[in-house]
Amino acid sequence: MPTFVVLEHFIELGIAQPIIDALSAQGYTTPTPIQAQAIPAALAHNDILGTAQTGTGKTAAFSIPIIQNLMSSTRDRRTIKALILTPTRELALQIDESIAAYSSNVKISHAVIFGGVSQNPQVDAIKRGVEIMTATPGRLLDLMQQGFIDLRNVEFFVLDEADRMLDMGFIHDVKKVIAKLPTKRQTLFFSATMPAEVVKLSQNILVNPVRVSVAPVSTTAEKVTQQLFYVDQKNKRFLLRHLLDSSSVEIPSVLVFTRTKHGADKVVKDLVKLDISAQAIHGNKSQNARQTALSNFKNRTTRVLVATDIAARGIDIDELTHVINYEIPNIPETYVHRIGRTGRAGNSGVAWSFVDREEVPFIKDIQKLIKQEIPVETSHPYLPGTHVAEANDAKPFYNDGNNGNQRVARKKANQKNNSGLSNAGGGSDRRESSNAGDSNFSSPARKDSNSGSPARNDRRDQPSNDASKAKPAGPPKPFTRFKPRD
Repeated sequence: MPTFVVLEHFIELGIAQPIIDALSAQGYTTPTPIQAQAIPAALAHNDILGTAQTGTGKTAAFSIPIIQNLMSSTRDRRTIKALILTPTRELALQIDESIAAYSSNVKISHAVIFGGVSQNPQVDAIKRGVEIMTATPGRLLDLMQQGFIDLRNVEFFVLDEADRMLDMGFIHDVKKVIAKLPTKRQTLFFSATMPAEVVKLSQNILVNPVRVSVAPVSTTAEKVTQQLFYVDQKNKRFLLRHLLDSSSVEIPSVLVFTRTKHGADKVVKDLVKLDISAQAIHGNKSQNARQTALSNFKNRTTRVLVATDIAARGIDIDELTHVINYEIPNIPETYVHRIGRTGRAGNSGVAWSFVDREEVPFIKDIQKLIKQEIPVETSHPYLPGTHVAEANDAKPFYNDGNNGNQRVARKKANQKNNSGLSNAGGGSDRRESSNAGDSNFSSPARKDSNSGSPARNDRRDQPSNDASKAKPAGPPKPFTRFKPRD
């Protein structure tokens, strides 16, 4: 594992004072390992081959040198001097926002180009003049073919998330873009993993690159407190409500992950019925709807943002304290990415995972990957075996983390359980691929593809058992608003 030099301040990297002032205004003073390695090399006009996961701060690692190098050059401010190519709209927006923040004390024009929305405002921005352009491949090629974009003057090219470009089928579009770039340029190449085709691409476009690398994929954020909540699928929504309402620490906002678009929409529907503000963000939402949901979550108009992995890339929320895995990913690396949404930039965070019977193998794989046992919370009121509805379960499926002493755990939970029976849902029926975001100054995490297994995801809601068998108090009133799904 590489040994990194720990730097105390960005000024040690040779960054210009206007940029340092802008970073300070954002609360950033200490560079992350990827920034400490990449920024000096990039400022010296070297090509960069970077292996870095989301959440390591790589956006700043490539954007700060570009801004500074443009500051010190004589240039036509109306031509594109830097092109940043990224796979998703959310990430493109995030990068452009970061560039705006870092260049706030510098006169540099920038714009973001992506599909799914009208091209007219983007074309207008191009006509006004753009020096740093962040773009997704499809829309970029469209505007190039229409004659709106000319890449002949590009001096700096960033290929971000190269492995994701490959996974999403964009690699041929990327090659088309590269063919239109000047041969003489500085190229900054970043990828979380290096499959053979990505390696080949890097060899074709980089010239004597400086190699930088941080954070193995199995690394979880050190300041993230992880907990498992074993719970039957039909009780997950009640457990979510319980944690949001009865947590000892107020939770102003929480990011909830599901495996599918259907599952995300259902969680939102259930929460809204309980008077908890929630919105979903996933691939079936329009770009405007996704941007609105993300904006509402950032300004805390919306308390709960429910996301699939495909929509998570680009979600970078300052001081996000809680992440909940409502459904456990069946790709272990995806878990690392998800919980990496919190515990960023030196802050602490909490990651709760709801585990039903069929998700136990997923948790075992995750713990094997991260090389640690995740603590189990056994005192919540929806522990399996604590309800009449689960009386027919022959064997508890969970381990309480205390040498398999489940009976003690069930007794403990029963003592705190004042809720009756009710129906629940949360089944899922579609596959989605992971599409994660990047934090610019934070702990490492990994993005990867994630799809739901049809065998596990085609569950449907079941009608509740006779509630008269439950404790006399019955379910809390807010819960009674739920009705069985057809």
